[in-house]
Amino acid sequence: MPHREPIDRGQDNGAQADRSADAGSIDQLNGRHRAGAPRRLRRTRALLSSGPVRVGSVAAVACCLGAVVFVESRAATTPTDPASASLLAERAASADRQPASRATERAPVPTPPPTPTGAPSATPTPTARPSLAKTKVARVTKKPSKPTPVAGLTQAQMDNAHTIVQVGVKMDLPRRGLVVAIATAMQESNLYNLASGVLPESLDYPNQGVGYDHDSVGLFQQRPSSGWGTVADLMRPAYAAEQFYAALLEIPGWQEMSVTAAAQAVQVSAFPDAYAQHEERAGTVVGALV
Repeated sequence: MPHREPIDRGQDNGAQADRSADAGSIDQLNGRHRAGAPRRLRRTRALLSSGPVRVGSVAAVACCLGAVVFVESRAATTPTDPASASLLAERAASADRQPASRATERAPVPTPPPTPTGAPSATPTPTARPSLAKTKVARVTKKPSKPTPVAGLTQAQMDNAHTIVQVGVKMDLPRRGLVVAIATAMQESNLYNLASGVLPESLDYPNQGVGYDHDSVGLFQQRPSSGWGTVADLMRPAYAAEQFYAALLEIPGWQEMSVTAAAQAVQVSAFPDAYAQHEERAGTVVGALV
């Protein structure tokens, strides 16, 4: 009988164990014997094979890719030059200082360009108008001052004497005719414009007193009933003086007569010599007014 080597059971069992282990590893790599895989690995594989996990995985990958692209584009647009970086910072600061387009303040009104020299102006130059004050001054006539009373007369008496003299000068009466008229008025009315108490109508007109010699009125006490004029006319000193001078001029040679005779020829008074006493004073008054 051939001699057989005694079999070492211990070695044989070890080799079989190694082969079993290798076979198990191969089966695990080939996907077989999944029932023997660890529980954690099987749970992970099941989770990865589910639909929601697949979608989440795709979204995560997309986000990662987008982040990479953003970082690369930011790096590409960011200037590395210091001058460019300073310019961008300055522009950003200027933009911050700019007011918003909806600001409450109104925009300033643009100033119109200056009109070129020699160009016609759009607004006509107003024509200079004369001063209103100067025009009014030119139209105002200076009133004659009141005559200063002389020969003991009041201002009212002197004013009436002035009126008598002015009328005589206008009618070209000589100085003697003026003296005759003033002396007559001194005797008849004392150089006051008198109404008549006998003629109530005369009181309706401006007067300086009242006489009672029939219907005689005015400076020369002329009677309306004798044809000297109406009451209204004879109460006006200028009209009364004009009537006296007209009557005096009708007397022939009155210039050679005495003052008393000339006055009496016109007045036909009951006291013909009464006018002589007023001749000197009448001459003084006429000298002050002419």
